[in-house]
Amino acid sequence: MNADELIERAAEMAELAESGANRATSVAQLGEIERDVVRGSLSDIKKHIKDVDGSDKARVGQALSAAEARAKAALEVRRIDLESEARAATVEAERLDLTALGTGYGVGHLHPVTQVWRELEDIFCGLGYEVFYGPEAEDDWHNFEALNFPPGHPARAMQDTLYLELGDAEQVLLRTHTSPCQIRLLETQAPPIYAVMPGRTFRRDTMDARHSPVFHQIEALVVDRDITMGDLMGTIDVFFRALFGDSIDARFLPSYFPFTEPSAELGVSCPFCDRSGCRTCSNTGWIELGGCGMVDPNVFTAVDLDPEEWSGFAFGFGIDRIPLLRNEIDTLHTLLWDNDVRFLSQF
Repeated sequence: MNADELIERAAEMAELAESGANRATSVAQLGEIERDVVRGSLSDIKKHIKDVDGSDKARVGQALSAAEARAKAALEVRRIDLESEARAATVEAERLDLTALGTGYGVGHLHPVTQVWRELEDIFCGLGYEVFYGPEAEDDWHNFEALNFPPGHPARAMQDTLYLELGDAEQVLLRTHTSPCQIRLLETQAPPIYAVMPGRTFRRDTMDARHSPVFHQIEALVVDRDITMGDLMGTIDVFFRALFGDSIDARFLPSYFPFTEPSAELGVSCPFCDRSGCRTCSNTGWIELGGCGMVDPNVFTAVDLDPEEWSGFAFGFGIDRIPLLRNEIDTLHTLLWDNDVRFLSQF
C-alpha cells in the first residue's frame, strides 16, 4: 500500500474503534476491540511505513499516531462509563436499607454448619444411634487422663488447651475435642452403646483460612461384645455414602491416638475430581477428615468396664469442613464466622 492508502486505512481503523466502543456493553468487549484494532490492524500499518517513500514516512506516521490516539481515547471514555455503571449496580445490589421499618424481612434459614450438624444427626439416628451432648467446660480427667492422656503425655501438647481460672491450676478447661463425651456416656450408661456426640470445641489457634479457636466436631462411639475393626470400616463406609453419595470411597491410613488402638487417619475420595487430583484435595485425590480406631483397653479400665468382655470403636471429624467441601470453598472458618449475609444467603 502507498502512503495515501495507509493513511486512509488508519482513519478507518480509528472510526471502527470509536463505533465499536460506543456499542460495547462490557469491559471485556473493549479489550477485544483494543486487541483487534490498536494492537492488530494499526500495528500492521506501522509495519508498512518502511515501504513508503522517505518524504511520506512522516506524514503516514503522524496519521497513524492520530488514529491510535482517537481509538485509545474512545476506548478509555467508554471504559470509564462501563466501570461507573458496574460500580453503581454493585452499590445498589449490596445496599442495606437501615431506615425505620426498612423494606420488610427476608426469610432466613439455618447456618450451613447447623444444617450439616442436623443432617449428620439424622443419618446416625437412621443407623440406630442415639445423640449425646456433654459440657463445653471440662475437667482434666474427662478431657485427657481418662482418654489415656496421662500428665506429661506428649499428645497433650498437640491440643493447645485453653485453661479456665477455676479450681486448681490447669484442671478446668474448654474442651479440646468432643471425646470427653465418650467418658461421660460410659460413666452413665451401661453397654451396649451406639451413640454420636456433636459439639463445639476450642483450641489456642489464631483465626485464618484453615484454623479457628472455635470449631465443631462429631464423634461416634460403639461399645458392645465382639466389635471388630471390620465393623468400624463398614459403618464409616455406609455413613460417608449416605453423606456424600454412592460414588464416595473411604480410606484408612495407620496413625496414633492415645484413646484408640489400633488407630487410623480417616479420609474420603475427593467428591470433586473423582480422585484425579484438584485444588480442593491438594492434587492427592483424597481428603483427610479425622481419626478412628478401636477403643483402647485403658479407656475401658478408666470407667470400670472389663476390656476382656467389651470392645468398641470410635471415630470423629470436623463438621465445619463438610459444607465447604460440598461447595468447593477454599477459605475455612473466616467465611463461616464473618456473618456476611451475601455469603450465608447462598446456603
